Amino acid sequence: MGIQVYGFWRSIASFRVRVALRLKELPFEEIPIDILSGEQFKPGYEAVNAERVVPTFIHDGHSVFQSLAIIEYLDDIQPTPRLIPEDAKERAYARSLALMTVADAHPLVVPRVRNHLAKAFGADAKAIEDWGKHWTTEGLATYERLLARRAPAPFALGAELGLADICIAGQVVGAHFLKLELNAFPMVARLADRCFEMPAFATSHPFEQPGYKTASAH
Repeated sequence: MGIQVYGFWRSIASFRVRVALRLKELPFEEIPIDILSGEQFKPGYEAVNAERVVPTFIHDGHSVFQSLAIIEYLDDIQPTPRLIPEDAKERAYARSLALMTVADAHPLVVPRVRNHLAKAFGADAKAIEDWGKHWTTEGLATYERLLARRAPAPFALGAELGLADICIAGQVVGAHFLKLELNAFPMVARLADRCFEMPAFATSHPFEQPGYKTASAH
């Protein structure tokens, strides 16, 4: 089973896929695509991913893109540990929690949106940072409200770690980028702490990737 992932150290979507692969103990090769310098727009990568984003997941020559679709695919090819519940109601709830980051909060802070804010509206660095903090905080606040409605449990859906936790941890990674404090979101903070105690999460954090270390050295 040969797995390649075109990703980027800073990409929260790439982080989600890394975590899922490591939880399932599936070996993979990550091929870096620098989305800050525009490498995703070069013809070589456009042939791999027509949307020109990361991650792209390649399994035995078959291509899958979008982190949520990739994680669902991983559950199909490697059923244990299961990341998406089999129960219909819990499966829908897990996807709902995932989509709060995948579809609502995270898309508003990706590089192509930040670049468009500057180019189309003349937003300066502080305005773009404030924009990112606003939408990242909105996502954290929503997760805090929803976690408070479930009975106290180690993870978002109960005793078992899964898709929702990966996505909530990704939202917290966004907060780390922006140096946001999590004091107002204690349940989210505790959940993230539990996640990042696990090697699959800790080793997948953007700050632990070779690209981050290279970027920090410059």
